[in-house]
Amino acid sequence: MIKLVRITTVPISLELLIAGQMKYMHKHGFDVYMISSPQENSELLEKKEESKFLAVSMTRTISPLKDLLSLFKLVNNFQKIKPQVVHTHTPKAGFLGMMAAWICRVPVRLHTVAGLPLMEERGLQRKILERVEKITYAFATKIYPNSKNLSDFIISNRFCSIEKIKVLGNGSSNGIDTEFFKPTPDIYSSAQKLKKELTITDKNFVYLFIGRLVKDKGIEELVDAFALLGKKYEHIKLLLVGPFEDELDPLTEKTKHIIKSDGNILHVGFQHEVRPYLALSHALVFPSYREGFPNVPMQAGAMGLPSIVTDINGCNEIIEHAINGLIIPVKNENALCAAMEKLITDETLYLRLKVNSRKMIVDRYDQKHFWSLLFDEYQLQLKKYGIVS
Repeated sequence: MIKLVRITTVPISLELLIAGQMKYMHKHGFDVYMISSPQENSELLEKKEESKFLAVSMTRTISPLKDLLSLFKLVNNFQKIKPQVVHTHTPKAGFLGMMAAWICRVPVRLHTVAGLPLMEERGLQRKILERVEKITYAFATKIYPNSKNLSDFIISNRFCSIEKIKVLGNGSSNGIDTEFFKPTPDIYSSAQKLKKELTITDKNFVYLFIGRLVKDKGIEELVDAFALLGKKYEHIKLLLVGPFEDELDPLTEKTKHIIKSDGNILHVGFQHEVRPYLALSHALVFPSYREGFPNVPMQAGAMGLPSIVTDINGCNEIIEHAINGLIIPVKNENALCAAMEKLITDETLYLRLKVNSRKMIVDRYDQKHFWSLLFDEYQLQLKKYGIVS
């Protein structure tokens, strides 16, 4: 049996970003291992994915001594498992996982690129992160950017050869479960209960954001744009689903104060089940500075919501301007405010975007189709090295 190891820096990436892939590969004949930083109740993840979980602490920041220890532990695990395929996801897991796999002479070394933090960096920090990416790609046998634009960026910056790059299907890291993210009577019933709890009425127009509340998700522009729009339209609400994250990219105290003090901004924190929040909302607003291929606009589209997104990797492939959403420039509060206003003043446009939203996601990003493409890719890469599953 072929042994496959999937590695992410933190376990939530296994639980959310690539959820279901491990179970699918197990059911199709792979002996699957998951490696990530330690977490409580890892046995629940093992049961869900029908795969073994091994804990190796990894930091998301550059930390030479801790990274060296993590590398040593990964090598030790690979020597015990003896995998034929190692597939990494997220920057630090990719850097350490590809290096460890190369040291252990794992034949098939695959890395998925889902966004590049270096895009927002300048100077020495950017040069360091670029070097890390180049090292990761050098140790890998194949690189999978999760969007065409990200692929073009990698090639134009000469991080690796064109031959090493491949985008699976129409992009994405995991596709979208279009049956799970589908409007149903039960979900709408849950949404109605939530509306009462949040004091949202049928007269309100609800803008929704799902994700970490940090600067590079465009939260500061979003909050300012909403505050400006709120002076003109009293019936609008902004629903923020996600946690504050003060370690890497904190919001200003001013923005936090507005979130906490504005009665029309509803912050509900992290939620495992986001479908009722999608069902009670009218539009997703996702003004991120950088992404690989974000899940949230796909989830929103599958639930029939139009999206306002920034003109960045992934977002501008999922959304077609004025077809299933609106695309605006990055870090542009005025453009964001104008797009948000457009959705409540141009009913014809809004209805057109809404009608197109689900169909465009189902046609292009169905999850099971993506998993089958990934399985076929594993078989192709194994065949190159004369390994038959």
